[in-house]
Amino acid sequence: MTLPERGALLHFIGIGGIGVSAVARLALGQGYRIRGSDVRRSALTDTMARLGADVRIGHNAAHLDGVDAVVFSTAIPETNVELAAARAGGVPLLHRSELLAAFVDATESIGVTGTHGKGTISSMIAHILVEDGQDPGWIIGGIPMNYGRNAEGGAGRLLVAEVDESDGSHCNVRPRTLVCNFLEADHLNYYRDLDHIIETMARAISDNPRLESVWVNGDCPGNRRLATLVSRPLGTYGVETDCDVRGSLRESGPEAIRFEVTAHGESLGEFRLQIPGTYNVVNALAAIAVSRELGVAPDVQRRALATYRGLENRFTVRRAGGRTIVKDYNSHPTAMRKVLDFGREMGGRRIISIFKPYRYTLIHYLQDEYATAFEGSEEVLITKMYAADEDPIPGVDTAFFVRLLEQAGQRVRHLHDENEIVPWLAENTGEGDLVFFFGGDDFFRMADAWADALDASNP
Repeated sequence: MTLPERGALLHFIGIGGIGVSAVARLALGQGYRIRGSDVRRSALTDTMARLGADVRIGHNAAHLDGVDAVVFSTAIPETNVELAAARAGGVPLLHRSELLAAFVDATESIGVTGTHGKGTISSMIAHILVEDGQDPGWIIGGIPMNYGRNAEGGAGRLLVAEVDESDGSHCNVRPRTLVCNFLEADHLNYYRDLDHIIETMARAISDNPRLESVWVNGDCPGNRRLATLVSRPLGTYGVETDCDVRGSLRESGPEAIRFEVTAHGESLGEFRLQIPGTYNVVNALAAIAVSRELGVAPDVQRRALATYRGLENRFTVRRAGGRTIVKDYNSHPTAMRKVLDFGREMGGRRIISIFKPYRYTLIHYLQDEYATAFEGSEEVLITKMYAADEDPIPGVDTAFFVRLLEQAGQRVRHLHDENEIVPWLAENTGEGDLVFFFGGDDFFRMADAWADALDASNP
């Protein structure tokens, strides 16, 4: 693949997306001129404009005037006016993953992929390398709280990249070190089933001539199946199985998590995390395994993980009006269950979960997992399903999802209009309740606005 020369004008469709904006930010630092469009103004579009990108709100074919190439992601439909105009006019098109691949090819790169945890692991590795003085670059589909930005060029030799596997485009990206954290049924709008997901990951590994080492979560059955499909040895990390890098939980609480680590039988001592969620121990083990391979000393790893602050809107906790409000981006049932498992450890009077069902395919194929995902919740508030760009599946809709939870014994309240959520919470929650918002930016804005209102009424 031949990229335009530095100084070329690249137009990014959907520049306000967390992954697209990260690649655009890196391209800006590489000497490209950046233009981009999105349907609405956001914090990310404002940031890109402040950095020097020509950001335009709304999609219009005129935005392509003078551009040398157009960058798009799988989230952009073929009917998008800018994408259609680029195709019709012969403007060179680059998938987001192709531009990311070019940056990865130019560095000693670390790619992190898998169904869950890849953003957290990527940012943990980046933070460890920063603490080690290596000045890494990074590109992450989330915003590390330690740095407040989703991409950084870095002056060092290393680039840490979160690699999206949701659409098969991870096969375009060829890092030297690869981490695969989980392989579970997900993104079934693209994949046939879990076997297809695992087989595609095996192809991404086998077809990468640059690959020097691979680390996988040994606790994950999908990764154990992956190991049978590739010819190279895979390093393993985990807490439940006999792995090369293994963690043992020592203490778990809302303020700190402590765990012991051994690597190939050698004790590395005790580590501490200040972020919530015992599942983050496995994420930390991946970061320890990779950074140890890169020569980072255990004391540096220990210091970095103890000061790691997590990703924005990944189990982000705010206390207001006597309630504990948690924002979490996850919509996969396994991930939500783990978040709620730790929520129960935090104590509190009751757990209220709020969720907008996401994608017909996920709900259809993972309905058994969703039926038990909210166990421990006193009540689950469900609002209208978000279908993304999927065609409907007959019989699978919001009412189906509500019945699914009810049949599993869950107490469910269907609020068709999401504007009803905060009034209900104001009336029906009180001191000591834990309220979990699972979803995307609209829910997070709602949670913040409600917390602000609680603070204002309880100065």
